[in-house]
Amino acid sequence: MRKKIGLIGAGHVGEELSREVITKELGDVILYDIVEGMPQGKALDQSEATPILGVSYIARGTNDINDLRGADIIAITAGVPRKPGMSREDLLKTNLNIMKDIAQKVKEIAPNAIVIVVTNPLDAMVYTFYKVSGFPRERVMGMAGVLDSTRFRSFIAMELGVSPADVQAMVLGSHGDLMVPLPRYANVAGIPISELLPKDKIDAIVTRTRKAGTEIVNLLKTGSAYYAPGISVARMIEAIVKDQKKIMPASCYLEGEYGIEGVFVGVPVLLGENGVQKIIELKLSDEELSLLKTSAEHVRKLEEEVDKLLGL
Repeated sequence: MRKKIGLIGAGHVGEELSREVITKELGDVILYDIVEGMPQGKALDQSEATPILGVSYIARGTNDINDLRGADIIAITAGVPRKPGMSREDLLKTNLNIMKDIAQKVKEIAPNAIVIVVTNPLDAMVYTFYKVSGFPRERVMGMAGVLDSTRFRSFIAMELGVSPADVQAMVLGSHGDLMVPLPRYANVAGIPISELLPKDKIDAIVTRTRKAGTEIVNLLKTGSAYYAPGISVARMIEAIVKDQKKIMPASCYLEGEYGIEGVFVGVPVLLGENGVQKIIELKLSDEELSLLKTSAEHVRKLEEEVDKLLGL
């Protein structure tokens, strides 16, 4: 059965995500935005390319969120993007109201949907959706780890001059400066990067990974990253639609895993047709676990601010 995939937000990330979903034939896209004409124009442009692409799925744009009724998967990119000098946390109050409104509407029109939140500050926004919607934790997740991990992988490949496809690496924790890249688990065609790079080079790559989003914001000057984020969300949707049971990092609500309770934070998960089918608990070193818990405590403070703003 063809999947109905609702995309809330037709900005750059939503646009790239829509294109990738269509190209990979993951489902029919309903691209929603409040800006009149924008989702319709982008969806029409993409659909007109489908004969050349040789695909059978299309996108439809709308300004009526009710057109997402019954969607199987919903990805939320709506919100104000970062600008130079802004942290992700600076967006909290503005984007919280947007996310609250979206969560209330999605709860009504697509109560069985699997939801992937992309809006920043990521971990606080996915928590907002979770609290307002009341959806089970298996069907609510945030996209950050896939993006942070592909950045980590690409920087390793750039430094070594090898194919990025041969690099495997993972980033856990919150989406921001306190994210936790795991060099110990990173390898190139099975060879640990510690055998290929000196510690100072690895440390520099870890630092660049943590600052990767800011690096692009500073270069663009009028916006933030969108191509890699869009592709990253599409990979998560693909794992769900095709029941691939892929292991990838996602921001999930922890209930004791890694000794963390009641916080959304990036951890490796098994993704399949029902959403988060399992949270994978890696054997972390004391230092790695301490960094992850520090990252989680930062998110907890943001969640406490969300609770105050929501009146919870």
